[in-house]
Amino acid sequence: MILNERDSRHEQVLNVAKQMMTAARTAPKAKGIDIIETAIITDDEIKTLSNTMIAMVEEHGMKFFLRDAENILNAECIVLIGTHMKTHGMNCRHCGYATCESKPEDVPCVLNSIDVGIAIGSACATAADLRVDTRVMFSAGLAAQRLNWLNGCQMVMAIPVSASSKNPFFDRKPKNV
Repeated sequence: MILNERDSRHEQVLNVAKQMMTAARTAPKAKGIDIIETAIITDDEIKTLSNTMIAMVEEHGMKFFLRDAENILNAECIVLIGTHMKTHGMNCRHCGYATCESKPEDVPCVLNSIDVGIAIGSACATAADLRVDTRVMFSAGLAAQRLNWLNGCQMVMAIPVSASSKNPFFDRKPKNV
């Protein structure tokens, strides 16, 4: 039997993405409270995400969303990582408020932000160990959050994944940025 890498690449990238989700899940969490959610999108969902990013430019004017919307079309899949909002009751003041109770509801708990960052780092380290290309994208994550693909999560970040001869997520050409 001859198994050409090109014939199994998509399956392999999906397997890496699943391992990235596991790495995000097992990453350390503040007080051991796990409120991280992850998912993988492929194919038509990537196109939907790209179209959503393009539509968002009219609202906020951040033109780099156009470049990123085109860029994610080069991904085999995209890993999404976000968090549910939960105040940890530590009154740590990292958010700028004296107590968790005095923090406005729309201000995220800093510990939630840290948890997402650690989960992203673990996921990307896994991808690097397995030699696939990634890039963390705030823009695609915000569009995925708008689409509510992680059921009410905030601070959603997107990590497009590729296994090609050159990383398509760097050396990106600006598109009217």
